[in-house]
Amino acid sequence: MDVVRNMKISTYLVLFVVALFCIPSLAMAFEPNVDPLPSWNEGSAKNAILSFVANVTNKSNPDYVETEERIATFDNDGTLWCEYPDYVQSRFMFDRVKDMAPEHPEWNDTQPFSSILSGERFYASNFSTKEVMQIYVTTSSNLTADEYMSLARNWLNRSKNPHFGFPYTKCIYKPMLELLSYLRYEGFKTYIVTGGDEDFVRAFSDEVYGIPPEQVIGSAIKLQFIENNSSCSVMKLPEILVIDDGQEKAKEIQLNIGRRPIFAYGNSEGDIPMLQFTTGGNRQGLGLLNHHDDPIREYAYDNGSAVGRLDKGFEIAGEWGWQVVSMKNDWKYIF
Repeated sequence: MDVVRNMKISTYLVLFVVALFCIPSLAMAFEPNVDPLPSWNEGSAKNAILSFVANVTNKSNPDYVETEERIATFDNDGTLWCEYPDYVQSRFMFDRVKDMAPEHPEWNDTQPFSSILSGERFYASNFSTKEVMQIYVTTSSNLTADEYMSLARNWLNRSKNPHFGFPYTKCIYKPMLELLSYLRYEGFKTYIVTGGDEDFVRAFSDEVYGIPPEQVIGSAIKLQFIENNSSCSVMKLPEILVIDDGQEKAKEIQLNIGRRPIFAYGNSEGDIPMLQFTTGGNRQGLGLLNHHDDPIREYAYDNGSAVGRLDKGFEIAGEWGWQVVSMKNDWKYIF
């Protein structure tokens, strides 16, 4: 019996050691000196994140925040993955127009669709806001959410970023993946708050970011409940419910989460109200903005850009206590 008992103890020890080194979060728990953000260079941005998290998770610190109130919100395009020179969803919508075109021969002579089919206009910035909304509604409606997400997944599986040459879901910023994991390990609940369609982002958010679909807030199409005998479905109607950008981000956070975030991260003018909502309350939160200033490893754009424009954010970052993260200087790696 002693032999059997000793064998069991040895087996448990082996399994424990394997788990310790194979499960990152467990290994971190037993190695407190391990850098949770290894892809970040030492500097004010990294220090601000580490200091903030240390303070809000330390019960003896006056800035301590209970676990249920540790809400972190992230923009998607340009914050978590590459958005330049055009939003990924725009590429999806344009390809949807081409796929749908055989059923709509009238599109060959109808704007804005004819410009897409002829290749005359290629980027979303080449179209007016009204035209982009028309394309969005046309390519997203008369489908259930599951049907739409299936189309998005299939497209993402076969499409590549033309500049980098690998799938869009591989154009995810490595430092941001580390940050998401670090915050969740420290008890934060991470949300995506995006101007993109929420079902489009839900199609990959769990697999790529570890963020489940119920924690994705975005632009949305109106829905209709349809009952047919013993079955039912929720159909996406050809009408916009909300465009989740600018002030709508703060409103949608309140509507969907019901708590004010204490951590917010964005990269463009449309993210400013979300950061203000996070850092402008009675309790000081942390706001960060990605600055795309690395033309060698990614792109360099900010003021005047048609995609991810950022100028007012620079002006008020100091006033609001936000960190402007230089992707060139603060990140060791991009992808």
